[in-house]
Amino acid sequence: MVRLTRAQQQQRTRAAVLVAARQEFAQYGYGEAKIDRIAERAELTRGAVYSNFAGKRALYLAVLADTAERARLDAEPPPEPPDSVAGALGAFARVWLERLPLAGDTPGSGHLQLRSLSGVVDTEPARAALAELVSLEALLLALALEPDTALRTRTVRVAGLALTLLHGAAALAENAPGAGDPFDLARAAEHLAGISLSNDAEPAHLAYVGPARPAEDEWAAPHGLRDEIDGRRVDLDDDGVVVVLGVRRLSAADEAVRSARRRDKVTLVVVTSDPAEIGRLARLRIVDLVACLRRVFAAGELPRLRVVFDDGGTVAAAVGQGSVDDFTEVAVRVRDGLIVARADGRGAGHAVAAGPVRPRKAVEPPPRPGAS
Repeated sequence: MVRLTRAQQQQRTRAAVLVAARQEFAQYGYGEAKIDRIAERAELTRGAVYSNFAGKRALYLAVLADTAERARLDAEPPPEPPDSVAGALGAFARVWLERLPLAGDTPGSGHLQLRSLSGVVDTEPARAALAELVSLEALLLALALEPDTALRTRTVRVAGLALTLLHGAAALAENAPGAGDPFDLARAAEHLAGISLSNDAEPAHLAYVGPARPAEDEWAAPHGLRDEIDGRRVDLDDDGVVVVLGVRRLSAADEAVRSARRRDKVTLVVVTSDPAEIGRLARLRIVDLVACLRRVFAAGELPRLRVVFDDGGTVAAAVGQGSVDDFTEVAVRVRDGLIVARADGRGAGHAVAAGPVRPRKAVEPPPRPGAS
């Protein structure tokens, strides 16, 4: 008989809890689900469930995040990607709307199908984080819509309007399954590409952001991280800009991306003081969005922004941020294995990305043999 290690046994227990929880939430929805029934379904004790998840909310978010991750892994790019912003918005809407429950669906299956957060996001920190996540989702969609041009405020706003339309349709369909014609909604999303909006303008506070501080510190790049956009390992040894943002400052990612040079590699590192719940909420939303993007856009058209979740705080520590919370905002520029610029506080990403870049160090040739 093979004896499992403690880590293997914990992994098996966690998997059993997720399977049981998925069945419970599908049958009863979030509000009526019970931890006792989940434990019974998994043939475990109530304590075993709580040893892996802090509570019902954390467990529900874990189930949804696991569902979104599976969808991302299964997502395949289209044979012919859209050739216009309008076409891309329509295609994205059609993929996104597949989650809407149909007439006759039970409330429970509709909740899981919708990635419903009804009754889940019921605290001020979670609501504030969700608002910031919507801003980040709009940024990521905008970067996919126009991958070969400089980021425009108008495109981000159009992407935000499209997401508002889709989330509104989802909220209606959750309470009235079958309401709203998906084809009409997709056509409406297409028309947003031509909507008249005011001219681009920089956020007013950027005029008051001070310059980044020059530095020459060793960069101990953390390893074992994953880019949530393409699912691959992230190599932070590369030259570029690293921006660490708490979940209540994620809208500042727009400033960093807009200010960065065309060839800069920009990495957004998401941190939170509550990884069990708000961290899972953030991961769910981003992974779910990426799963849709990957079915609409070719791999080369996915957002060039790299997104990393730093639950262990390793990246934050590497940039010199001893502790993090939901309002953290710190950025560094990395070049030749050194941190060459730093900034923290409001506008940190903009300050580092827009600041001057020192020239590379000249490499001195080795001395000639016999030279004195």
